[in-house]
Amino acid sequence: MTLCAIFTVLTAVGAFIKIPVPVVPFTLQVLFTMLAGLLLGSRLGALSVGLYMILGLAGLPVFTQGGGLWYLLQPTFGYILGFILGSYVTGKMTEQRDTLTFGRILIANFAGLAIIYVMGMIYYYVICNYVIHTPIGLWPLFLYCFLLAVPGDICLCFLAAGLAKRLKPILATL
Repeated sequence: MTLCAIFTVLTAVGAFIKIPVPVVPFTLQVLFTMLAGLLLGSRLGALSVGLYMILGLAGLPVFTQGGGLWYLLQPTFGYILGFILGSYVTGKMTEQRDTLTFGRILIANFAGLAIIYVMGMIYYYVICNYVIHTPIGLWPLFLYCFLLAVPGDICLCFLAAGLAKRLKPILATL
């Protein structure tokens, strides 16, 4: 339970650790949601990220642009939903393995990252085009919501795999 709470807080903190890059904001949320799944397993990893979402929707300013129920109308809210499912899948792909190689962990991270981006981009498209009436085409969506953002998150996949490879055996002894 304590580790679950720690990863909830780390995900919230990760929203505010911003690395300045042009055009697209780069935060560490993806790193902490991946690590939640890798280190806590599928259920507890998804639970920790789900708690982060609930705290934000309840009004705590833990999201990158604040908090509250209105955040459901933010085009980027789909990425938060993707964090939950991505953390679950990443954890599921790595929790049943006796020996985890760096490569297997990395594949799990890429699977989780793909889920985050697919959910985030679909939500972004639907909210912009059908709810808040600020239309976005498929090319600008792909460019701003994937192409410009994914290189940093790919680096985080490698970092999370390296950290998990070292930390998972330590946490197994606790």
